[in-house]
Amino acid sequence: MSNLTTGTYRAPLDDIQYSLQAYGSIGSLRQFPRFETATQDIVDAVLTEGARFAERVFAPLDRVGDLHGCTIAEADVTTPPGFREAYRSFVEQGWQGVPFDPDHGGQGLPWTVAAALQEMLYAANMALSLCPLLTQGAIDLLEAHGSSAQKRRYLGRLVSGQWSGSMNLTEPQAGSDVGALATRAFRDGDGWRIVGQKIFITFGEHDLTENIVHLVLARTPDAPPGTKGISLFIVPKFVVDPEGRPGARNDLRCLSLERKLGIHGSPTCAMSYGDNGGAAAELVGEVNQGMALMFTMMNNARLAVAIQGLACGERAWQTARAYAGERRQGRIARTPAGKSAVIANHPDVQRMLMTMRALMEGMRALVYATAAATDRARQMEPGQQRDRWQARADLLTPIAKAWCTDRGCEIADLGIQVHGGMGYIEESGAAQIYRDARITPIYEGTNGIQAIDLLGRKLLRDQGAAVFALCNEFREAVRGSGNKSVVIPLQASTLAALDRLDRCSRHLIDAASKNPNNALSVATPYLRLLGNSIAAALLVQGVSMASQRAGMENDAARRNAIVAFFCASILPETAMLEAQILANDALGATAAIGLELTEP
Repeated sequence: MSNLTTGTYRAPLDDIQYSLQAYGSIGSLRQFPRFETATQDIVDAVLTEGARFAERVFAPLDRVGDLHGCTIAEADVTTPPGFREAYRSFVEQGWQGVPFDPDHGGQGLPWTVAAALQEMLYAANMALSLCPLLTQGAIDLLEAHGSSAQKRRYLGRLVSGQWSGSMNLTEPQAGSDVGALATRAFRDGDGWRIVGQKIFITFGEHDLTENIVHLVLARTPDAPPGTKGISLFIVPKFVVDPEGRPGARNDLRCLSLERKLGIHGSPTCAMSYGDNGGAAAELVGEVNQGMALMFTMMNNARLAVAIQGLACGERAWQTARAYAGERRQGRIARTPAGKSAVIANHPDVQRMLMTMRALMEGMRALVYATAAATDRARQMEPGQQRDRWQARADLLTPIAKAWCTDRGCEIADLGIQVHGGMGYIEESGAAQIYRDARITPIYEGTNGIQAIDLLGRKLLRDQGAAVFALCNEFREAVRGSGNKSVVIPLQASTLAALDRLDRCSRHLIDAASKNPNNALSVATPYLRLLGNSIAAALLVQGVSMASQRAGMENDAARRNAIVAFFCASILPETAMLEAQILANDALGATAAIGLELTEP
């Protein structure tokens, strides 16, 4: 086997840099004062060094983490061999702070650049990278909602990576239904105490950092039921003084580690708070506002998980391509007698590899476009343009999370199939990629929840204004794409998909007014329709841009082939999705009968 098939990762810098220009519009972000220093030279240097770090430091430990996993002894968790040293290098080189405020020790670069860096780290070692992922969400939340004292105590150490963060929502009886949580918070002088248990807490306990800043949702006395009665608290592993210096161990501990299908190097913890009277805590924001505040961290994580879907796809593609280029099996037309062909030359293997590559290009386009919309929304002055970009980021986030993670699992599955029997053998590395990827459609809100959010909060709340604006913008862009000899063959299928999206959106707005359950029954196909259509429109714009740039002729021809495959082989799925969505009345009416469901 090649080095790639046994676990080595090579960062696709050319694809990333192209995508930053084509879909992230990285150059136009320099118009904002915060990003004036994000010159092409700076961005290229950050990505080049990030690629080297991902390849040389994180990637060699990916298989180690899978084989060794994490261990727990007397509530203390030990990460796999090499993880502590790799994380120490991550902190020393300042990677955690790339997109954060320089006032807190960050580098102040766009989230779009951070997304590119995250792609490389997640592809190199998804399990280890989950620690920085949760920390960046905690930073984002405290930058937006923390008091000045909380920012002073926590942000500098989180931005440096010296401390890590965790997100504590889930309880045994409260998964997607967060409003059912029972963890309690009560006053203790000027502070608060927390009592309760949480499960599925990623990096809730570990040995990588000096302190862990847990962000915990809990219910105060006399709080109203459901999500309206949830408050948000900072609960550090070691209690900190007013200057942020850690002191005594807090009243919290890890009860156990989950035994999981994948990401074995990431400790997923069951946490107990307040076994001895209550864990010391600080309220963030106001009482009963916790769910609204936590959405800042959740949406940050949802985009990060979308990038994980892309990263798993890239890793699966690299592994499958390398294996297919070496494995000899069978003959094809023109194979000399007595010889066998490498399987990469078999048409069906080529179909699988091309499907993986085209989906990956669409995923990269979608996540970078989402990150760029987030950058614009955050940097613009209050007003209509800021509201427009915030609506765009809000719309794209659940689509990116669900579409990219579903597709990432499909790519990982195809990667196993390309390997044939060897794909089912752990030594090839293909099986681990699939096992690691399979969590991504589940955590940070299952993809069904993302579809419900898309339909209820993004389509119906404004009667489709954001969706229709996006459709109209993409129609104009696709029709106006340059270099007609390249783009015209791709325009018709992309415009047809956008028209289907328009019709389905109007149908669901009407259907929801009559029977919301019938509309919700096809929320997932609707999200997939949006993902396919948006990805196609972005790809067509990108290949048009490449075809017009001097010196990019070879790259443009290659990308045109990828986009043409996407439009010919993946985009036709939108016709099936439209048929399914338009039939939602019949589907909703027969579902309960067909499954013989009754209310308990």
